[in-house]
Amino acid sequence: MSQTRTLLLLGVSLLLAALFLTSCKSDYQASQRQNRQGETGPARKVKTMAVAETPFGETVTATGTLAAYDQTTVSVKVPGRVRTISVDLGSVVSRGQVIAQLDVQDYQLRVQQAEASLAQARARLGLAPDGTDDRVDPEQTATVRQARAVLDEARYSRDRAARLVEQGVIAKAEFDSATATFKVAEGRYQDAYEEIRNRQGLLAQRRSELALARQQLKDTAVVAPLNGVVQEKVTSVGEYLAAGAPVVNIVRIDPLRLRAQVPERESRTVRTGQDVRVTVEGDSIVYLGKITRLSPVIAEQNRMLLVEADVRNNGTLRPGSFAHAEIVTNDAKMAVTVPNNAIVTFAGIEKVIIVQNGKALEKPITTGRRNTEFTEIVAGVSVGEKVVVDPGNLQSGQAVEVVE
Repeated sequence: MSQTRTLLLLGVSLLLAALFLTSCKSDYQASQRQNRQGETGPARKVKTMAVAETPFGETVTATGTLAAYDQTTVSVKVPGRVRTISVDLGSVVSRGQVIAQLDVQDYQLRVQQAEASLAQARARLGLAPDGTDDRVDPEQTATVRQARAVLDEARYSRDRAARLVEQGVIAKAEFDSATATFKVAEGRYQDAYEEIRNRQGLLAQRRSELALARQQLKDTAVVAPLNGVVQEKVTSVGEYLAAGAPVVNIVRIDPLRLRAQVPERESRTVRTGQDVRVTVEGDSIVYLGKITRLSPVIAEQNRMLLVEADVRNNGTLRPGSFAHAEIVTNDAKMAVTVPNNAIVTFAGIEKVIIVQNGKALEKPITTGRRNTEFTEIVAGVSVGEKVVVDPGNLQSGQAVEVVE
């Protein structure tokens, strides 16, 4: 009985093995048929571009931070109660745009008061109250003319008394009295002249007070000092603000200021005016800029040179972002390059596809620097080889047809 059972189990095992081999052979033959059908199918049309040696430039790699080009806190110049605020967080503002308005009633009254004081000062000089020309000849004012008439009369009386004394008609005491009267009139004339000068000075003061009152009235409108974006609003409508109290913070974000550190060993090749290529995390776009400022010293703590570059912003960059920078220190250096859209990345491996005997062939490559159009090839392909542009899902061994 035991032997019968063993023979039965052995027979079942042999039957399963035979079925498995038959299935594998069938699958292999089906795969072979599919491959032959793919090979004989229509060739895919592709475009190619030759691997070329082009000027790529030597670069210095640095890391840094993007900062706002300018940042300012807009404050009120005069005290007052906030009547309106027309901006908020993220609002785009232009230079000269009114962003807040204080209550103007008190300042309008001050202007009226200054205008009345100015009119009074002009009237005391004999000028029209509402005129704009403050020039006046002191000799033509009533005060000086009156003092001049008294002085001329006193002079005539003194001279007449002198002649009469010489003729013996009057006593010398009367001459002395006329002389004293003349001196008093002369002093009064000088006082009158000085009074007009004082009134002219007072008129200039009233004119300045009016200009100051009008300026304060104008300063009740808070304007943006630069083009930018509101980073923070720090006050609200109805709040009373003292002079100098902040209203909003504004940042200028185009261009941005890249602050990066370059190692001391590479700092000698960095100069102002050099191009810089900037990339940020999560963004494949390469942003262009220029080195504009260099620190005069190398930091002793880390032996780094601080450099600044102005980077144009298309609206997607934000101040405070971490940035990778490549400073082009030598534009003339040649490098083997391929177009960026010819590179395929899969599982962290970069490849290009070339055409060989009418079929696609994948070739792993090692890349170096990259700009907006081309990538440097360190190893994998040679100058003159043609790589497929925009390969998409093209696979190795697939039939292709090159089109111009």
